[in-house]
Amino acid sequence: MVGSSHEALHRVFQKDPALLTRALQQVLHVPFPEPRQIAAMNVDLTEIEPVERRVDTLLRAETDEGTYLLVVESQGKKDERKRGSWPYYLSYLYEKYRCEPVLIVITQNSSTAEWASRPIRFGFSDWHSLTVRPLVLGPDNVPVITDEEEAEQDVPLAVLSAMTHGRGPRSAAILESLATALRTIEPDSAAVFVQFVDSCLTDPQAKQMWRDLMTAIQYFWRHPLAEQVREEGREEGREEGRAAEAAGMVLRILQWRGIPVTDTVRQRVDACTDLDRLETWAQRAVHATQATDLFTEE
Repeated sequence: MVGSSHEALHRVFQKDPALLTRALQQVLHVPFPEPRQIAAMNVDLTEIEPVERRVDTLLRAETDEGTYLLVVESQGKKDERKRGSWPYYLSYLYEKYRCEPVLIVITQNSSTAEWASRPIRFGFSDWHSLTVRPLVLGPDNVPVITDEEEAEQDVPLAVLSAMTHGRGPRSAAILESLATALRTIEPDSAAVFVQFVDSCLTDPQAKQMWRDLMTAIQYFWRHPLAEQVREEGREEGREEGRAAEAAGMVLRILQWRGIPVTDTVRQRVDACTDLDRLETWAQRAVHATQATDLFTEE
């Protein structure tokens, strides 16, 4: 027995499912396709067992226009399961906090960025009941920051640039400008940014260059990752060869910066066993315009 208008208004369509199709087509003039069959389903949407769902980062932003929830998802590759989970996240957050959620996806891959930027639409071809449009940060829109002054003006943005573009022919210039900019901010914050960049560099050569640069400016060694690298060195029996490693680092920095190294310069660097002097040369190598700049004022 029907006891309320609320119940009657939806149960009429259970009684005659075809009525709903006609209402869509004739009353709302929505071109819903003619169904071959309509079947009633269980209306209970309660989740019997808890389902663990976590967003990568969730931020609450208070603005003059209202409060927003910024949902940040890091995406390494295409994953069609996100077509279901991302709308779920947004709907759940709105229901829980009654704030407008905004989905932001960040990726290092151009094809993944293109995939993630496609709207997620639920409904039929000419009418969408729900549309989710992710905002995507990726290699095609994050700026490539290779200028030291530009990097110093916004160090976190320069960090994002390095994390997003840390591969390819421009990686050296990006990492060099960031290495210089990190010297202008508070050391503990710099150490955290160093680790973020180190974690995102998948190119072995770029990662080694970054670690050499950080060694030269003494930021990398403030982070726990430094102890890991030292331990690896000890395990490989390389402790006694620190001078040789430091010399190699100086020469690699010059090489990656495209600065020609003469045999005379190479022999002088290789022959040096003074770690303090090699550290000075490494710092100079980051900014040198020619290999002999290492030996300025000596």
